[in-house]
Amino acid sequence: MKKSSFSTVHKFISARLSPSGELGLGLTVGVVLMLFAAWIFGGIAQDVVAADKITLLDVELANWFHQRATDRFTRVMLAITHMHSVAGIGVLALLLAGYFYTRKAQYWLLTLAVAVPGGMLLNVVLKYVFQRARPSFEHPLLTLATYSFPSGHTVNATLVYGVLAAYLICRARNWGARILVGAAACMMVLLVALSRIYLGVHYLSDVLAALAEGCAWLAVCITASSTLRRRRAARATQ
Repeated sequence: MKKSSFSTVHKFISARLSPSGELGLGLTVGVVLMLFAAWIFGGIAQDVVAADKITLLDVELANWFHQRATDRFTRVMLAITHMHSVAGIGVLALLLAGYFYTRKAQYWLLTLAVAVPGGMLLNVVLKYVFQRARPSFEHPLLTLATYSFPSGHTVNATLVYGVLAAYLICRARNWGARILVGAAACMMVLLVALSRIYLGVHYLSDVLAALAEGCAWLAVCITASSTLRRRRAARATQ
C-alpha cells in the first residue's frame, strides 16, 4: 500500500515536471508564478489597507518627485503616460494583434485578446474594492478623479509588453536575445510606472501592486493558452 502510494505521488510529480506533457512543466511554472505574484499583491494590499510603513514611503516619495519636477521632464513623462492610457494601449494591442494575425500565431492572439481587456476589467474592479484616493498636491502636474490603487496604466503596460516579450522569448534562439527582450519589456513597464509616480497620480505601492496584479493575470492567460495548445496538439496525434 505504501509502495503504491509512493508510486502514485512520484508519477504525479514527474508528470507535473515533464516539459512535454500537456499538463506538465509549463502548467506547473505558470501556476507557481501566478500564486507568487498574487501573494505579493495581497501583501501590498494588506499593508495599504492597514496604513503600514509602505504608505509613509508612498507619501515621502510622492513629495520628493513633486518638489523636483521640471518642465522638460514633465513633458517626457506626460508623453509616456498618455501613450499607455486606455486609448494608447488599445492602439498598441491592436497593432500587436495584427502582427500575431499575419504571423498566424492564433494562440498568442487569443492570449492577447483575453489578457488585455480582462486585465483592464480586473483593475477597475480592484480600484472600486479598495477605493484609495490619489495623491493630493496644491499645484498638481496632472489631476484625475478616479481611484488610485492599483495603477491601471502600469497594469496595461505589463500586459501588452508582457505578451509581446513572452512571444519573442519563445521564438528567440539564444539566451542573450531572451534576456535582452525581457530587459526591454521591464524597462518599458518601469518607465510607465515612474511616469505615474512622478506626475503625482499614483503612489509607489499603487504601481508595485499593479505590477504584481499584471504578472498574476498574465501568468493565468499565457498558461491557459499554452495548456490549450498542448492539449489540442496531443489530441491531434492520437
